[in-house]
Amino acid sequence: MKNRPAIKKITEKKRPNQVAAATCACGCGAAEALTPEVTTFQVDGICCLDCAAKFEKAVAALPGIKSVSLNKVTGKLALEGIVDIAAIRRLGAEENYTITPLGQQVSAEQHSAQAVRQKNWELHRAIGSAITLAVAYGLEKYGGPATVFIPFYIVAIVLGGWGNFKKAARALPRMNFNMSVLMSIAIIGALAIGQYEEGATVAFLYSISEMLEAWTMDKARRSIRDLMDIAPKTARIWRGGTETEVPVEQIEIGDIMLIRPGEKIAIDGMISKGESAINQAAITGESIPVEKGAGDEVYAGTLNTHGSLEVRVTKLVHDTTIAKIIHMVEEAQGKRAPSQAFVEKFAAVYTPIVMALAVGIVLIPPLILGQEWAPWIYRGLALLVVSCPCALVVSTPVAIVSAISTAAKNGVLIKGGVYLEEMGLLSAIAFDKTGTLTKGEPVVTDIVPVGETGKTELLQMAASLEARSEHPLAIAVGKAARSQHIAITPVEDFRAITGRGAQGTVNGQTVFIGNPRLLCERKVSLAAAAEQIERLQGEGKTVMVAGTGEKLLGLIAVADEMRHNSAAAVASLKTAGIRHTIMLTGDNAATAKAMAARVGVDGYRAELLPEDKVSAVQELLDQYGKVAMVGDGINDAPALAVSTIGIAMGSAGTDTALETADIALMADDLSKLNFAIRLSKKTLSIIRQNIGFSLFIKTVAVLAVFPGWLTLWLAILADMGATILVTLNSLRLIRVNSGKETV
Repeated sequence: MKNRPAIKKITEKKRPNQVAAATCACGCGAAEALTPEVTTFQVDGICCLDCAAKFEKAVAALPGIKSVSLNKVTGKLALEGIVDIAAIRRLGAEENYTITPLGQQVSAEQHSAQAVRQKNWELHRAIGSAITLAVAYGLEKYGGPATVFIPFYIVAIVLGGWGNFKKAARALPRMNFNMSVLMSIAIIGALAIGQYEEGATVAFLYSISEMLEAWTMDKARRSIRDLMDIAPKTARIWRGGTETEVPVEQIEIGDIMLIRPGEKIAIDGMISKGESAINQAAITGESIPVEKGAGDEVYAGTLNTHGSLEVRVTKLVHDTTIAKIIHMVEEAQGKRAPSQAFVEKFAAVYTPIVMALAVGIVLIPPLILGQEWAPWIYRGLALLVVSCPCALVVSTPVAIVSAISTAAKNGVLIKGGVYLEEMGLLSAIAFDKTGTLTKGEPVVTDIVPVGETGKTELLQMAASLEARSEHPLAIAVGKAARSQHIAITPVEDFRAITGRGAQGTVNGQTVFIGNPRLLCERKVSLAAAAEQIERLQGEGKTVMVAGTGEKLLGLIAVADEMRHNSAAAVASLKTAGIRHTIMLTGDNAATAKAMAARVGVDGYRAELLPEDKVSAVQELLDQYGKVAMVGDGINDAPALAVSTIGIAMGSAGTDTALETADIALMADDLSKLNFAIRLSKKTLSIIRQNIGFSLFIKTVAVLAVFPGWLTLWLAILADMGATILVTLNSLRLIRVNSGKETV
């Protein structure tokens, strides 16, 4: 059971803080000031998650740093305390990272150009290394002199290992034995024992490895980047009597946006003029457009399909629904899942053990057993190369990132890897009724006139009387009358009767409407409609009776309308592996029984107050183990909090839903539960595959060292291949969708 308050708060946004201005004009950071506040940076160049973890620890060890949080996939680095930017950049340089304060990033075009130049340089180096390696190998095999082919091997090593050597030179003085240091030791060691071909091959393969790892990690990052690119960066605003296109950061609350057909909406707002169908797939995951007009709310990133709209801005750019979703997805990606915590603990023990074993292989056979040095040095170097736990470390986070981003695109907001994993382990799901299984809006279902009264006359009298009331049942009667174009008659002497109903004079006749007790207290017989009242109440409907002081005029039954896909969604949970479904409601037992039968849940608990729902969820946890609670995110907050996973109906991003639950269904679509469970189980399966494969490859490689089967180039190939394969396997989760799964 979770240990948390009943209503959780969204982690307060740490907006980018401008660093103090005492900065070197050249931008080198040599004179940058120390800033005692929470600061956020963008770290570009991360391709090895194990190296990123070491960088995070090194930053945490800097003087004045209170806390550090690095999202190793998105590259967001949040620091609390006294921040020395120059020191952080020096640490980043050890891994070839570029560190930029979040408020000072270059434009997307400049960033893209820099990335292309970097990739081209790396590609040219790799090609050059391959060519010189091939030339050297050919010269050696065809009897060329060593003075000719050895320089070619050295050139191949320099070209292939240039970036690697730079990182090693910065890391080694700090005794930071990252992958670059291990690789450099292996290459230099190979040269020292005359294995020029091996050293050049390792340098070339490692240059290819870095390129492929960067490419696969970039594909994982693209899943969150796609979310960021949903909303336009500019919008047309009506200011000073003219139409002006301005950046979204300059738009203020109250501005009027002009939205043409086929354009995306840039900022959340309310339609002030015009009508259109809005495609809200970016927010809710549902591609069917929603008809909207004046007074309706629209969201940034949604698509205006046909009509022209004027929209009054209601939120600033950093407070929009899509901004909150992106913020939460980034936070969720940074939270470690249980499997990730296991992997990191295992890697922390595994790496030093293998490095110690490599040293033992180099020293023990020659010193104690009198063996030759060269073969055992070579084997030790091979073990050093294969000791990097890259594949193991990357096995979980890329899968979690891919799954959470995929869920967000399909209208399911998951707040962390722990909830993603737990979703696939549930054995029971409890549902609130009102606002979850039902729409939370009562509607008239039956109109039963008695005697000479007609249906239209009965509904007209009831609607006229109820027009003076704001009770939800009265509103439902009014809607039914309007839908049938029935005119409302003025009412005189209206009086609400607390706990019973209301009375008034309609067309010169005193009419009462309310629960059956209202007429019974006035000695009006209900015998003529007793069977109908019992039948309707047995169906879970609320029955209102209408009559005069002398006779019964008829019955009007009202019920909370069930969501169109509630029954199908509950049925689909059985196929997803959920063994128990339970409805929790404050309604009476008869209403609860009828609704439970219509929806198809396995059981129900009726007449529950909010605190009773907490007790009910606790009992279900004791009985079934892992239990999710699905509610509307408002009065169900305590029950959502005590469950294994709290799932809120998102209402397209309402603050309450986003703050309260672990998972939010953005379109209030219960069918997304099945998708979330499928996604969770697929994620767990892929994580297990990745961990198992990584451990298998490492075990085989380590065992192959002792008989001398593991060559240096085979070691780097095993490490590179395992890392790339587990990453690509994780990226399959991007192709899971709410309709069907494609792998």
